Amino acid sequence: MAALGGRGRVAAALLLRRGPPPGLAPGPRRHRYKEKWAATAPRIPPTRLALHHFDTNYSLQLKDLWPSVRIGLLCEQKYGALMNNFSSAEHVSQELELLNATDFVSEAPQKAQVAAVEEAERGESRSQEGSGKGRAVMQAETTTQAEMSPPLCASIHSNIKCYTFPRGDITRFRPARPDALGLLDYYLLDAASLLPVLALNVQPGDCVLDLCAAPGGKTLALLQTGLCGHLAANDVSVSRTKRLCQVLQSYVPKEIRETVSVTSYDGRDWQQVEGGTFHKVLVDVPCTTDRHSVMENENNIFHKMRTKERQMLPMLQLQLLMAGILATKPGGEVVYSTCSLSPLQNEYVMERAVEIAASQFNIGVRAEDLSHFRTLFQDTFSFFSECRLGELVLPHLTANFGPIYFCKLRRL
Repeated sequence: MAALGGRGRVAAALLLRRGPPPGLAPGPRRHRYKEKWAATAPRIPPTRLALHHFDTNYSLQLKDLWPSVRIGLLCEQKYGALMNNFSSAEHVSQELELLNATDFVSEAPQKAQVAAVEEAERGESRSQEGSGKGRAVMQAETTTQAEMSPPLCASIHSNIKCYTFPRGDITRFRPARPDALGLLDYYLLDAASLLPVLALNVQPGDCVLDLCAAPGGKTLALLQTGLCGHLAANDVSVSRTKRLCQVLQSYVPKEIRETVSVTSYDGRDWQQVEGGTFHKVLVDVPCTTDRHSVMENENNIFHKMRTKERQMLPMLQLQLLMAGILATKPGGEVVYSTCSLSPLQNEYVMERAVEIAASQFNIGVRAEDLSHFRTLFQDTFSFFSECRLGELVLPHLTANFGPIYFCKLRRL
């Protein structure tokens, strides 16, 4: 600068103030912001991590079924409309039937009876064609099927009504509407989530515990049976319990709500609160929530910060199931359910619970056969036929419900 004359010094000062000419300007500095962004945001979103995890594990479990299940998980979920028996909106059923929706709960036993009659007729015709020992075997098989059908149908409560659209029909239900008293006419939910409630088979006057009750769909379904002598609805999360109370307030009259006790205990400690007092216990445990995990990044269990929480899920599920078993009276029943395809969260938890109940608590527990659910509801849901224990509903494009796993234990 000292070598420049007066005019040169002025020109240089102006150049520094204004910056270099356009052709000599330095490159954009946005990369600095990119580096900062990359250091604070996850490089791989949780939904992609979840899908990679499922591709690795479920392809081995489901084999040729996995591609179709994968598509189902990534597509819009199908819903059912659980009718509110406490609402005075009597026209709603007619409205839904005009839209070609049907009550899958009530029509299932009717279809099962027709199928049983047809199978009996086929068995009779085969036995007439056979002779000797072969004919006797056929007659015995037909008799066994006829004996099995009535109790299977009897386990389905006609008080629960849930409308669904036929396979392949992706019509959406309208939002629920209040009746004259302000009670909503139906509750939208994954229709497969009613199967654990139906499997619980509540009888008149039963004392029932819903151990992980929020957000409240299954609790509401239990009340729709009209059979609970007392219902205890518990969830460890206070915020989720508030949501449960909102559901009950929107659908259930005050005099019925007063028969429900809502609590926020840690379900793992329930046997210390009220051990051995319930006829029926529903244990709908926290899980990987597979459909949510591949669709929503918010509150995703596959976020890297929740890795340890996800790895500990089977232990938490086992502890909750054991608490449910210990809360059940001798002769009582426990239904365990998840919304995951994972055997580690499903069959393995059930098998381990049976072992621990016997070895550590000297309690005999027997897994009940629920295969009749496949027969009753095969027109509505897609079932996986290779579960060692319990039943699993698979997502499928033509019937995009689930995943829902459920298994029933009887305390001996």
